[in-house]
Amino acid sequence: MSTIDNLLDKALKLSPAEKAKIIDQLIKSLDQPDEEINKLWTKESESRIDAFERGDIRSHTVEEAFSKYKSNP
Repeated sequence: MSTIDNLLDKALKLSPAEKAKIIDQLIKSLDQPDEEINKLWTKESESRIDAFERGDIRSHTVEEAFSKYKSNP
C-alpha cells in the first residue's frame, strides 16, 4: 500500500470534525503564491497596458462585455 493510500485509509476513519480540519489545512497549503506565475502575470498585464496606451487594443464597457455573452448563450 502506498503512502497516499495509507494516509487516505487513516483519514477516512477520522471523525467529520477531524476530516474537516485536515481538508482546511490542505486547502490552505494550496493557496500559496507562486512567484513564477506572479512574474508572468505582471509581464502580461504590463504588456496589455502598453498596448492599450499605444492604441493597439481598446477597452470595453462592462455592458459591452455582458451583451456579448447575453446574445451568445
